[in-house]
Amino acid sequence: MVENRPVLTFLAHLVLIFGVALVAFPVWIAFVASTHDPARFMSGVIPMWPGDHAVATYRTMLTAGISTSGAPPVSLMLWNSLVMAVLIAVGKIVISLTSAFAIVYFRFPFRQAAFWCIFITLMLPVEVRILPTFEVVANLGMLNSYAGLTVPLIASATATFLFRQVFLTIPDELTEAARIDGAGPLKFFRDILIPLSRTNIAALFVILFIYGWNQYLWPLLITTDDGYYTIVAGIKRMAEEAESNPQWNFLMATAVMAMLPPVLVVLLMQRLFVKGLVETEK
Repeated sequence: MVENRPVLTFLAHLVLIFGVALVAFPVWIAFVASTHDPARFMSGVIPMWPGDHAVATYRTMLTAGISTSGAPPVSLMLWNSLVMAVLIAVGKIVISLTSAFAIVYFRFPFRQAAFWCIFITLMLPVEVRILPTFEVVANLGMLNSYAGLTVPLIASATATFLFRQVFLTIPDELTEAARIDGAGPLKFFRDILIPLSRTNIAALFVILFIYGWNQYLWPLLITTDDGYYTIVAGIKRMAEEAESNPQWNFLMATAVMAMLPPVLVVLLMQRLFVKGLVETEK
């Protein structure tokens, strides 16, 4: 039972507004800093309102970058991050869907052992196996390439587990009906399982896209060619340079632009994302 009292409603809105302000204030400061010249921001007084250098700053970062910081144009880094995030999200979903389909609907020796072997890899994140993974990628000649950026991160035990749980909720009667209608395994997978998992796929895509977009350590380790720098690794390189040569307006402009694609993905897929997280029955 929810009490509908004006005081409680006011307090709830007050808490929500405070939470939004707490999250949005650093973003606002970053945006304001990107619109002023570096000297203004380093004067000791942080301006609270946008300046008149926004167009020049954002144009410089999008088209030229900062050569002194080893940062290529932001448009190139955004493209690299976009390719990496999309390939990781799509690759993880495709592999997880097919592996969960095989585990749930096919009977073969050591089926459960295969599932638990996949599940145990949750205890081996990239940071734990980063040295042997780097050795393998280097020996295969995949340094400074999109394959090197994405292939080591493309398998997901979490997504396999989630799709397995979704497939287990599919009634056996539906499987029998599909078999009676002459649907083979691939037709059943393509025409029944994937449409029924649409919202779960959308929710996972949002989560995995943000996971791929925010990757920092792996791209920083395997890319030495600035043609393959990602936006997060580029911000790190610019931040190191900013300690000796402060150009916070350029750095903050890059940070603001780095936030936009994940926000856009969440906004565009918000309805499917929420539905996929809360939907429990098929």
